[in-house]
Amino acid sequence: MSRTPPISVIGSTALALALVATGCGSSGPGMSEDNLQVWALEEAAVNDVLQASMDSYNEGAEVESELITFVNDAYKQRLQVALGSPNAPDVFFNWGGGNLGEYVDQGQVFNMTTALDENPEFRDSFLPSVLDVARIEDGYYGVPMLGMQPVVLFTNNAVLEESGLEAPQTYDDLLNAVEVLQEDEVTPIVLPGAQGWTQLMWLSYLVERIGGPDVFQAVVDGEEGAWEHPAMIEAMEKCQELVDAGAFGPNFASIDYDGGGASAMLANGDAAMFLMGSWDLSQQQENAPEFASGGDLGYVPFPVVEGGDGEEGAVVGNPSNYFSINNDSLNHDAAVDFLVETVTSDEYVNGLIDAGQVPAVEGIEDQLADSDYADFAVFTHGMVSEAPSFTQSWDQAIPPAAAEALLTNLQLLFLSETTPEDFAADMESYL
Repeated sequence: MSRTPPISVIGSTALALALVATGCGSSGPGMSEDNLQVWALEEAAVNDVLQASMDSYNEGAEVESELITFVNDAYKQRLQVALGSPNAPDVFFNWGGGNLGEYVDQGQVFNMTTALDENPEFRDSFLPSVLDVARIEDGYYGVPMLGMQPVVLFTNNAVLEESGLEAPQTYDDLLNAVEVLQEDEVTPIVLPGAQGWTQLMWLSYLVERIGGPDVFQAVVDGEEGAWEHPAMIEAMEKCQELVDAGAFGPNFASIDYDGGGASAMLANGDAAMFLMGSWDLSQQQENAPEFASGGDLGYVPFPVVEGGDGEEGAVVGNPSNYFSINNDSLNHDAAVDFLVETVTSDEYVNGLIDAGQVPAVEGIEDQLADSDYADFAVFTHGMVSEAPSFTQSWDQAIPPAAAEALLTNLQLLFLSETTPEDFAADMESYL
C-alpha cells in the first residue's frame, strides 16, 4: 500500500454534496436499522479481503454489513460532508490521529472505550502503540484495520561494505558514513527533495529522537510555542547540517519519489541509504527483484541521537488506517459487534498478510515468518511491537493548511532559504 498524502479540501459545498450523491460504489440509502454501511477506500487486494470477512460475518449477523468503496482523492471531503447527514455510513475508514480528532471534536464519532473494555481480548489483540493513535484525549474512537507503515532506513549493504561501513546506529555514525561515502564518490543518502513529505521524515525522526513524542503532540494540541521548542530548532539545524555535509548529494531538490527513480538509486548502488516508508519494499520487489531478494537490501531503525530525550525504538510513519463508528449510527451495538468479529479474525488477518501487509495485531509472528519477504515483515512487526510510541506522519496529523505550509517550509529549510527560527515562527501562526 502506497503512502497517502494529505488531501486538500475541495472548494464548494455544492461540489462536495455532489460527490456524496455520486459516490463510487454507493448504492445504499444511508443509515438504516436494517444494515451496516461500511465505507472504505478502493484498493483491490484489501477490498477483497475485507469483503470476504464481511460475507462470513453476514452469515450469522442480525444486522448485515455492506461495503461501499470510494476513490482516494475525494474521500476526505466526501466523508466530511456525509457525517452528520442521513447519508452517513455506520462504520468509516480514516487515518486516525489529527484526521480523526477533527470529527471527534465535532461529536461525530462514537467513543469505543467502554466497548473495548467490555471486549478485552479484542482490545488487547492490537499493538498498543498503533491502537493509541485512535485515542483522542481519554477515549478510543477507532481500531486499526490495515497494515502498518513505519518509516525505516533502507540500506544497500553491498555499497556500505565496499566503503567499510555498517548501517548507522547513532547520528554520529550517520555523519561519519556521510563523510566516508563522499570520499568514495557515492551519494550517501537518497532524498527525493522535490517533494516535501520525504524531507518531513528526517525532521520527524530527529525531533522524536531529540525531544520525544510530546514535542510534536504539543503541535497537535495547539500549544503556543510548540514549533519553537528547543528540540524542534535543534532538529531543523541537524537537517541543514546533513545538507551542508553533502549527505543528500548536490541535486536532491530535483529528485522525486513518484516513478521509482529514488528507489532505483538505492537498488543500483548509486546511493547507500534511503529513509522511506515500509511501502518502498513493494517498489523494490516490482522494479528490482534481485536487489530485494538477493541479500543486499537492508533495513534498520532510525539512528539514535546520543544525549536526546527521545526513547530508543520510538517509531514515526503511518501507524495504520482505522475503522471508526459514526456517533449518529442507529446500530452502535451491531457496529461494535462487526468490528470485534472481523478486523482481528484469522480470516481477515491472514488475508492482509497474504496481500503483503503487516497487521497491527499481537501474536502473528509465525504467520509473518511464512509470508513472502518474511524477514522484512517480521522486522516491521517487531520494531512496532517494541516501540514505546508510534508518531503519525505530521502532515496527516495536522490540518491541511498547516500541513501545506509545513511541507513548503521544509523545502525552503533544506535549500537553506529559511532559518529554523523563521520556519518555527511561520508555523506558529497555524496553531
